[in-house]
Amino acid sequence: MDREAYRNCCSLVKIPRQSYEQFWSSHFVDYIDKELSYSKFFKRYLLPNHPCMLSKRFTEDWKCRKQWVSEEGKPHFQKLLQDFDETPVPVANCNAKEYNANPKQVIPFKEFIHYWKEYIQNGHSSPKGCLYLKDWHMSRDFPEHNVYTTPVYFTSDWLNEYWDTLQVDDYRFVYMGPKGSWTPFHADVFRSYSWSANICGRKKWLLYPPGQEDYLRDTHGNLPYDVTSTELQDRGLYPRSEEACQPLEIIQEAGEIIFVPAAGTSSYNLCNVDIMWQFLQNELMSVQKEISEWRNTMDSWHQHCQVIMKACSGIDYGEFASFLKTIASNRMAFLNACTSVDSSDYPRHLSETFTTLGPYHAAFDLQRVANIIECLICNEDFKRLDHTTLTLQPEVMLQQIRDTIQSTR
Repeated sequence: MDREAYRNCCSLVKIPRQSYEQFWSSHFVDYIDKELSYSKFFKRYLLPNHPCMLSKRFTEDWKCRKQWVSEEGKPHFQKLLQDFDETPVPVANCNAKEYNANPKQVIPFKEFIHYWKEYIQNGHSSPKGCLYLKDWHMSRDFPEHNVYTTPVYFTSDWLNEYWDTLQVDDYRFVYMGPKGSWTPFHADVFRSYSWSANICGRKKWLLYPPGQEDYLRDTHGNLPYDVTSTELQDRGLYPRSEEACQPLEIIQEAGEIIFVPAAGTSSYNLCNVDIMWQFLQNELMSVQKEISEWRNTMDSWHQHCQVIMKACSGIDYGEFASFLKTIASNRMAFLNACTSVDSSDYPRHLSETFTTLGPYHAAFDLQRVANIIECLICNEDFKRLDHTTLTLQPEVMLQQIRDTIQSTR
């Protein structure tokens, strides 16, 4: 990000997010076939949260496209088996429903490939159902394979940066499945954005703009399992479904990369951290409402709400604060290293990303973190936390961020 883009984006984030109605009503997305500067992509798609499609030229040098795909454009089963033969992989059954999702089992990779071949030979059917290999941490388990390269547009990935720092988890997945495999209606983790490259075959996406999910809830407040089901026409079960707009339908061809905006359906960055914060507040409100009858009978009611929230959502306010601290600390270390001969505290594992995006991007990231920390300081539920247990001391961190930003102007 250059100085001009930095100044422009600083002014743009102060403008409330535009209505999605006009964009979605056009029922098309921009198709990017030529190199676009990071600053332009940032302003046109990341910041306003607009979907787009990158052409196959952006993946033509990837090893997975060269090695995992046959000359006929089909999955190269022999090469895949050579690489992953006995590897245990998570496989879901698309024909079965379990708590609004598909039940999973872990099986050897070669067993899944054997099933896949039989499924094709039997006219795309099997007594086992339609199995879908999904949420496989292939990149984490086989880092030496280097089967893809993250496009520069998506290198600012706060969520994976945080998990990589903790060395606990990541949100980089591989999906493989035969014709007919699909995923139930959902939003990505913590309402983050995602980008997805299709190596071979075709994939159909149905995207609803944020807010439309409220029209799709049933009488119990639950979201539909399958948005293409005729059940949604039942006004007794889905009383407001008629008010929902039609989803944006996108066909993704082999080699193409789709950018799916935050809360549009895992990656996370400065452009949607405000959405993440709003998501957490809504999650906590839901928990508080659910157990409100116990509020006056428990001294630790607020702490219990945080525990339940983390069990349901995977994160609570304390971990969110830790997440913000990690992101801010990495960027302050980078900016301090840019102006100091002593760079011993520089986050080396992020050196390539920070060098590519530049100091203005790091400063812009810090501004966004500062905005959220200001919200935390004013939030009544955050105030009730035991701050002695937090890794982030908000007032101290806020001042450090302001001092760092001031020194880089």
